[in-house]
Amino acid sequence: MTDILVIGGGVAGLSAAAALSEAAHVTVLEAEASIGYHASGRSAALIEQNYGAPSVQVLNRASVDTLSGGGYLSPRGLMIVAQAHEREAYESDIATLGTTPIDLAEARDFVPVLDPEKLAFAAYHADAQDIDTDRMLQDFARTVRRNGGTVETGCRVDSMRFHQGMWTARCGDRDFHAAMLVNAAGAWADQMAELAGIAPLGIIPHRRSMARIPAPGGHEVRNWPMFFGVGESWYAKPDAGFLLVSPADEDPVEPHDAWAEDMTLAQGLALYEEMVTEPVTRLQSSWAGLRSFAPDRTLVLGRDAVQPAFVWCAGQGGYGFQTAPAAAQLLADEVLGRPTALDPEIVAALSPRRFQ
Repeated sequence: MTDILVIGGGVAGLSAAAALSEAAHVTVLEAEASIGYHASGRSAALIEQNYGAPSVQVLNRASVDTLSGGGYLSPRGLMIVAQAHEREAYESDIATLGTTPIDLAEARDFVPVLDPEKLAFAAYHADAQDIDTDRMLQDFARTVRRNGGTVETGCRVDSMRFHQGMWTARCGDRDFHAAMLVNAAGAWADQMAELAGIAPLGIIPHRRSMARIPAPGGHEVRNWPMFFGVGESWYAKPDAGFLLVSPADEDPVEPHDAWAEDMTLAQGLALYEEMVTEPVTRLQSSWAGLRSFAPDRTLVLGRDAVQPAFVWCAGQGGYGFQTAPAAAQLLADEVLGRPTALDPEIVAALSPRRFQ
């Protein structure tokens, strides 16, 4: 018996569970053998406060002090690069992301492999930072356990039932009971809702692919910024001496253990190669994750409009880690009946009741 069941052991579920565990007994049910197996384990691991819808940006800004104070952040920087024919899209991007135009020599100082024959525009933002995502997940799980809660892995929920004010979730031959249930199932959020007899909200997983390539031209890439093509058509980011390159794909798919498709990766790598002097000669590895979006591409946080004992913590898209502290606090405040520090307009923009 527990106070609150949280379905999903990614960053959404674990951060919510950690916040709730300060005042309630919480049990996390994770289907896979380890926490953070799906989207959370395949994140680009960056916080850019100007990234996302207005309500997402509010959560970003409300989270950054906690992320910084916890020692989860390290300098990275973000740069947009564009060719001459991409000027309109470039200007739209710099307005959206709040980046500052820089001269092309400075851009090539940041990333020496940028092709001077192709590079026409560049803009930079120093405040983008890497996130230590693995330590965040482990710390959230430790908080749950320290406060008397449990994190059950390898526990796939097969059925759910609400009867006489109590949820029963069955995992194999085990039953878990609680008065409150938090749906933090990521790509499976709508499926879990339907399993519980709750109307789905239209949360759709989208595949995002990634390739790890050797450092181009033998360069030391550790201090390079993350750099984007306009319209987020591709991006590249240093990673442990290698370079991650993504086609920034967003193909809607069914929930599954995602993998990268060769053609999608090839298209993204070709766009990257258009902007650099060093061709991609081999892949070190490749993978894909699922970014799940609500119809309006912002998070869904709060009690269901019809069944208040069912709480949504879903639709994180690509913003899960950078919003986690503030999103979890908002969720805990609502579930525990406490006032929130966020403006009512933002709370309403994140609430599942907006879909009524």
